[in-house]
Amino acid sequence: MRESRVIALAGVFQACTLVRGVAVDGRCDAQAAQASIASILRIDADTPQAVFGGLSGIRLGLEALIRQIEDADRDLQLTQLVVSVLRLERKLSRRPAMLETLRRAIESAQRQAEHFGIDSPSLTGRLAGIYADTLSTLRPRIVVHGNPLQLTQDAKVEQIRALLLAAIRAAVLWRQVGGNQWRLLFRRREYAMLARGLLARATLDAG
Repeated sequence: MRESRVIALAGVFQACTLVRGVAVDGRCDAQAAQASIASILRIDADTPQAVFGGLSGIRLGLEALIRQIEDADRDLQLTQLVVSVLRLERKLSRRPAMLETLRRAIESAQRQAEHFGIDSPSLTGRLAGIYADTLSTLRPRIVVHGNPLQLTQDAKVEQIRALLLAAIRAAVLWRQVGGNQWRLLFRRREYAMLARGLLARATLDAG
């Protein structure tokens, strides 16, 4: 169960890291982005790692989690984004009607993905629309800081919203496996140690 929490939290960190990359530089790790977007559609996966298509699917997230816990020079805006995602998920957990709306919309997007593929811009736009119609209506909204040149491009905004939906999906998983912010606060070193073990296995899986 502890590993499951680290896997889910790494999913949050991965999606948020990708959001930061798009918002600041207009770029992100394509393989990690594909794994995070695909995780949105795996709403009935059997295990936490299956949500991400295996441990190799969250390698970027595991690296980000370790870095944020262990490095003195951590990315404070990434930390702020992760906290905002976890807070928004808590609000979502108290909105059963919105959860049901999300499930139905994601099930519809699954059919679109089967037709056009995970990398399809039309799927990205669909997932971005789902985020805009549901989660962005909750307050306080998640604020993404970055380069105005990127944040004023429609395609980049859609990508960011789709990745924020992936972050929320991972946060929902984290809650489902017993994660909470107090546990994270008091078990940071344990989380980092477990993440290192998972990262070694992810490297072998990808290898």
